[in-house]
Amino acid sequence: MKVLLNEFITDVSGFVASGISAGLKKSGKKDLGVLYSTTPAVCAATMTTNKSKAAPIYLCMENMESDYIQAIVVNSGNANACTGQEGMDNAYIMAAETAASLNISKESVLVASTGVIGVQLDMDKIIPGIRKACHELSDSGGKNMAQAILTTDTSIKTITVETSIGGRKVKISGIAKGSGMIHPNMATMLSFIVTNANISKAHLNELFKESVKDSYNMISVDGDTSTNDMAVILANGTAGNPPVEERKEYTRAFREALDYVNKELAKMIAKDGEGATKFIEVSVNNAYTKEDGRIIARSVVSSNLVKAAMFGSDANWGRILCAVGYANAECDISKVDISFTNGIGTEQVVKNGIPLDFSEENAKKILCESNIRIVIDLKNGDYNATAWGCDLTYDYVRINGEYRS
Repeated sequence: MKVLLNEFITDVSGFVASGISAGLKKSGKKDLGVLYSTTPAVCAATMTTNKSKAAPIYLCMENMESDYIQAIVVNSGNANACTGQEGMDNAYIMAAETAASLNISKESVLVASTGVIGVQLDMDKIIPGIRKACHELSDSGGKNMAQAILTTDTSIKTITVETSIGGRKVKISGIAKGSGMIHPNMATMLSFIVTNANISKAHLNELFKESVKDSYNMISVDGDTSTNDMAVILANGTAGNPPVEERKEYTRAFREALDYVNKELAKMIAKDGEGATKFIEVSVNNAYTKEDGRIIARSVVSSNLVKAAMFGSDANWGRILCAVGYANAECDISKVDISFTNGIGTEQVVKNGIPLDFSEENAKKILCESNIRIVIDLKNGDYNATAWGCDLTYDYVRINGEYRS
């Protein structure tokens, strides 16, 4: 597998995209995008577990029952969440307008929205915007779509990789948005992955949902699970490779590339947390089960007290041990080791649940860096897990205090 620099979703054969300004954002920035597979694609997706689901989520849950999906239409600046029947009707109109413009069935269109909750979409801008975006679809529009889906993000999030399956080159590429309201319990934020791999819908669904567990589901910015979270993958088979499910080595190659794309996008989201100054990686080693490792890693990376300590470069190991202890997972605190590490060095602060006489000066140097890794050894089994997040800063409060204004 290799990473392809400066390539986007539209560098994958059979996919075109666009991103335009429909006038939904006061800033005039791009706010509506369309992704289109020129041939029918099999699709897998995960949707938010929040009970207060946005209208587009309900539409996508319905249309995911289709054998094939060919288009995704996305708007930013307005979440179309908590908008009642009118919001649901508007989501259906978005799908119908996209389908009509592309001459495909409305059941083969997914809809996504992101932005402010509780405000009706301005359909006088959405409808002509969709028609314009469909008209501007091109094989160079991937970057524009990556820009159109952003809200408080400070940069686009995109990655493309290539692998070989049965002697044929297969690409997987993705774009994502997410900066705040990030605490997934399915996927998180919005993530759109495309591949030209030949793979069955059933096998794609199996691999994608497993990949989500160790990528999007392992990040946290602020502990809030959005009303609009979704992660979607389309596979159009244009690479002409033997079916991925045909041989184990084909599945292995595809899974490795897919996991890499999803994890890298997830980490980009964590790094771009609202107001964040530091990227935090929590590695939990030797857990009793894989799920125990995931639960504990997420518990630590989600702790506001831990995040605040990282912002202040404070080696407050007690907050970490506390988050390990209240996680609903198998753990013997009397065995736990904790260390801080990055390019500056490593400082172990806890051994067998007891604090060490560690160097506060060295720990401070490590924690003053923009990338921090917290390593937790449970010494309780054979499973490892990693979660990603960011520090909690004054700017996070400022950004979210002013969000609607």
